[in-house]
Amino acid sequence: MTPSPDRDEAFMRLALDEARAAAQAGEVPVGAVLVKEGQVIATGRNAPIATHDPSAHAEMLALREGARRLANYRLDGCTLYVTLEPCAMCSGAMLHARLDRVVFGASDPKTGAAGSVIDLFAQTPLNHQTQVRGGVLAEQGAELLRTFFKERRMNPHPLREDALRTPDAAFEDLPGYPWAPRYLSDLPALEGLRLHYLDEGPRDAPLTWLCLHGNPAWSYLYRHMLPVFLAAGHRVVAPDLIGFGKSDKPKKDAAHRFTWHRQVLLEFVERLDLRDVVLVVQDWGGLLGLTLPPAAPGRYGGLLVMNTTLATGDTPLSPGFLAWREMCASKPDFSVSRLFARGNPQMSEAECAAYDAPFPDKGHRAALRAFPPMVPEFPDSDGAAVSREARRFWREQWQGRSLMAIGQQDPVLGEPVMRALREQIRGCPEPLLLPQAGHFVQEHGGPIARAALAHFSSPNP
Repeated sequence: MTPSPDRDEAFMRLALDEARAAAQAGEVPVGAVLVKEGQVIATGRNAPIATHDPSAHAEMLALREGARRLANYRLDGCTLYVTLEPCAMCSGAMLHARLDRVVFGASDPKTGAAGSVIDLFAQTPLNHQTQVRGGVLAEQGAELLRTFFKERRMNPHPLREDALRTPDAAFEDLPGYPWAPRYLSDLPALEGLRLHYLDEGPRDAPLTWLCLHGNPAWSYLYRHMLPVFLAAGHRVVAPDLIGFGKSDKPKKDAAHRFTWHRQVLLEFVERLDLRDVVLVVQDWGGLLGLTLPPAAPGRYGGLLVMNTTLATGDTPLSPGFLAWREMCASKPDFSVSRLFARGNPQMSEAECAAYDAPFPDKGHRAALRAFPPMVPEFPDSDGAAVSREARRFWREQWQGRSLMAIGQQDPVLGEPVMRALREQIRGCPEPLLLPQAGHFVQEHGGPIARAALAHFSSPNP
């Protein structure tokens, strides 16, 4: 007996509910309901993004769950309701499952395999024929899709439920930071998190300065150096690590892992296809950044290294760092602006406040809590092995130029740590010493940038 149109619409409304739930989860809004003898056996909603599974279409999930519940990969006597015309993959699965009927809503002129692009169900040589009815509550399903993609066009970087995003208003009128924001969210490692970065200067510049910040700073730290490099006609790229600056901030401390942050940076460099790079690093910018060139040495020709280290897990962490880690653990809500003011009396109140801007409340500070204990301390710590590989690279294989600048007032990663690091960098000359600079040496970045420009722009000796 052919089901009544009213019954088809009733089950399609259940499928539309699934489609709405998919949209709320950030997935393309398609829903499916599997019915047998008037009873719902299984439901499905699109989930390729959440499951990292290209086959996780609503129809496929409903078929899998239905087969599990019926303990049979054959779904004879079943009808599948889906809000969008099925694609070739899903249509093939439906035919293999021996469905009695498929009822869909909106047509899909791009990938539809029930008549729009091709019609797999009309192939009589196949050993099973499934009845198809289209257009049931088609407008409702189509409107869900239109609304979803309109919002995506207006907001190409939707915020994940497990992350926070500092309001743009927090970054208005920052002194010395006039550059336009750029964003990426489609790098595989980001999984939809929005990464902010600066990218200034010509793409075919003779040098590209890749500037990596540390904790608890962000790309604002490089505002004194960028103008020097740009005035020379060079390109400058400065990302905000996830959890910092204008980038998205995962809510949970555990979201932050050394190898994950490194992977994001590797994919970032690859996406922008950065070449003729001078790698500019400090603090975590060095802990992570110094591990990047071994993965793609042909992209890098220079290294400007400031107050940082390689944490290889086979040498003790410095007493200054251990004290910093203890302070962060005992006072997790420390004032970032006050931290900068103490070590940089030349900074204005507004400049110091710019370092508070990304962190309006405790929820935005997961990275600040996570990064100090994340420094590799033992041989099997996350990131320790790749840091040891990087140490071998810099000591034995590095072919580019290097320049070191040391803020001598740094109590965490000061001159003894930096001189030990210099011994690991092949061909690194005597460092540039800055007696007045502390840990955040870029706050004295003008002279460093000019010295670096002369050093890396001069002909090879």
